[in-house]
Amino acid sequence: MTTDQPAPAVVAALVPPARTAEPGPAGAGAGPAAPARRGFLAKAFGVTALLSAAGSALGLLRDLLLARYFGANQGTDAFLVAWTVPETAAPLLIEDAMAFLMVPAFSLALVLREERPEGPDPVRQLVRATLPWLLLALCALSIAAGLGAPQLVALLAPGLADPGLAVSCTRITAFSVLPFGVAGYLGSALRAHHRFTAPAAIYVAYNLGILAVLLTGQALWGVRSAALGVAFGSVLMAGVLVTPFLRRLRPGRRGRSTGPAAGGGLVLIPLAMLPVAAFTLTRQAQVFIERYLGSGLPPGTISHLNYAAKVSQLAMTAGILIVTVTFPLVARALAAGDLTAARDRVEKDLGQAAAVVLMGTAFLMACAPSVVALLFQRGAFGAHDTAATAAVIRVYSFGLPAQAMIGVMVRPYFSLRPVVRRADDPKTDDGGRRLLDWYPVAAMAFGLLVTVGVGLAATPGFGALGLAAGNAAGITATAALLLRGLLLRGIALRLRLVLAGQARLLVSGVAAAAAGALAAGLAGNPLLSTLIGGAAVVLVYAALGTALGAAELRGPVLALARALYPPATAAEGKLPHGR
Repeated sequence: MTTDQPAPAVVAALVPPARTAEPGPAGAGAGPAAPARRGFLAKAFGVTALLSAAGSALGLLRDLLLARYFGANQGTDAFLVAWTVPETAAPLLIEDAMAFLMVPAFSLALVLREERPEGPDPVRQLVRATLPWLLLALCALSIAAGLGAPQLVALLAPGLADPGLAVSCTRITAFSVLPFGVAGYLGSALRAHHRFTAPAAIYVAYNLGILAVLLTGQALWGVRSAALGVAFGSVLMAGVLVTPFLRRLRPGRRGRSTGPAAGGGLVLIPLAMLPVAAFTLTRQAQVFIERYLGSGLPPGTISHLNYAAKVSQLAMTAGILIVTVTFPLVARALAAGDLTAARDRVEKDLGQAAAVVLMGTAFLMACAPSVVALLFQRGAFGAHDTAATAAVIRVYSFGLPAQAMIGVMVRPYFSLRPVVRRADDPKTDDGGRRLLDWYPVAAMAFGLLVTVGVGLAATPGFGALGLAAGNAAGITATAALLLRGLLLRGIALRLRLVLAGQARLLVSGVAAAAAGALAAGLAGNPLLSTLIGGAAVVLVYAALGTALGAAELRGPVLALARALYPPATAAEGKLPHGR
């Protein structure tokens, strides 16, 4: 039997491998253990959300300090090219590919440990069989990135004004590949053991390391202090996981065998991670394209794009966290073969994620200038940089709903991948499904072609705005293909229902953005403008969405209304139920 378990997110290890389908709706949490499971999910989500928010806040503070100390010039452009190394390594080695491979492997090892309490420990066997090879591969990648820094910079940004500085920073950040990989491996093991606090804290440690070096060394080393901070922060990231990981390795039961398959243990299928890694790299290639084309534009363009992307992504974080929590329900339904339950959950996730992200998008459309001025306009970051960054944010925002949809839809593709199986289970012929696993890569590749085409056509006349438009167009094309691909996967989304719901939310978002822009223009102070504009966005978005019948908005609005007006008041006819 092949054991499949999703692992791209913090809650991926919460749903145990399903050996037989339980009665009741798949994925609905039926059964006596459902309340405990929901409580554990809520607790894990709460801890993860809190620490993720802390890490994001520290990351924002890091970007604010970069803007304050160095502004947006050829120096920050050089650092951001070097930033490409950790920016690419993190999704591959921490968030996606590593987790997809190792969380299921450690989960099955734990199952075998419980089934066979005597004899060699499968968890230790798995560590001995995989960790040494992983460390060798990570060292080789780190050294290769450092030695090849000149060629890497020339490839990523051939028109960079100061390539020497970029090469120096790249060699420093190349060191982060090793601790990133170690952090991803240890974090996957801990999540499989249902330990979430330490893995969720890694970005807090990472950004604290960057801030410490940046604050103490920026006067001495300039922008290189940020690169040194990346290296130091990556060490802290791995360091916070070592002790919790060692505690999970039980003493004794060492045995003689050294392979995960020994004694009826585990068989890993490393090639199964290729579609995940390819999709991650292809998606990250949008950043490569931006920096490649942006390197030929005036100095500071890459920095404007970076600051705009960081602010824009904040609007999507809450929506993706919602999907992260509900993902085990989709995985359980797919594991049980209940495609109807999976379809219903994916449709609901698409609506809920869109509702949150479109409100954030409307807010950015309305208040981008005041938000950027409030966050960044100080020190070396002037009014010109504020205007340029705000304009890019508004163009970027057109692609945020599509990014959220991709975050929802890509999960079903990779939730049933055969990355690990028992040694005594027969191999299964699932070549057709494996071929379909590559569909997201093909969709993302097509989106990249759109990004390149729009970018090349629009950059000569519009500069950074043309690059942002290419990004939005490419990611939207990818989302459309993935929506179609879910049907091929066997999840028969009711497209008319889904698109109708998205249209209601989109109309509400457009109206809210227009109202918010008018309200934000009434105040000259950035803080006051942001508050007034944001309030207008929320009120118009909620009211119009409720009036149009958007279920994702109507339910919370009516729940709030009932909380403000007791049921007795509603029964007297003073508050309509909306039915």
